[in-house]
Amino acid sequence: MKIEVTSNPKAEDLKTISEGIQSYNQEYISNEVVFEQDTKFAVFVKDNQGNVLGGIRACAFWNYCIIELLWISKEARGMGVGSQLISSAERYAIENGFEYMRTETLSFQARPFYEQQGYKVYGELADYPKGHTTYCLVKKL
Repeated sequence: MKIEVTSNPKAEDLKTISEGIQSYNQEYISNEVVFEQDTKFAVFVKDNQGNVLGGIRACAFWNYCIIELLWISKEARGMGVGSQLISSAERYAIENGFEYMRTETLSFQARPFYEQQGYKVYGELADYPKGHTTYCLVKKL
């Protein structure tokens, strides 16, 4: 047996780990989804020429949708675009049977915005990244 660290893992090795934890979890969560088959989706706002002005990258499994990234260009900020993106992502989640939305944001990013959308802080990690705080937020749909 040997320990190997790699920054270029093989897809089949990653799949083995995912399938292994799924098999273990089946004892406790009978309806668990396969990690490689989780739901990935995105919501975009584009200008009339089709250029992306912002969007959400998200994934979903179990009963949660997770907003991985939300970004809005400077020219599109302050126009309600963020609220529309969140609303669209939440609608997608509800239509697909998910019960919660979850995300993380940094202290210099969007905590007040998420709280205005009904998200609640359930955890924080100080000094991550250094000099800042990461906030974990959740919303029941």
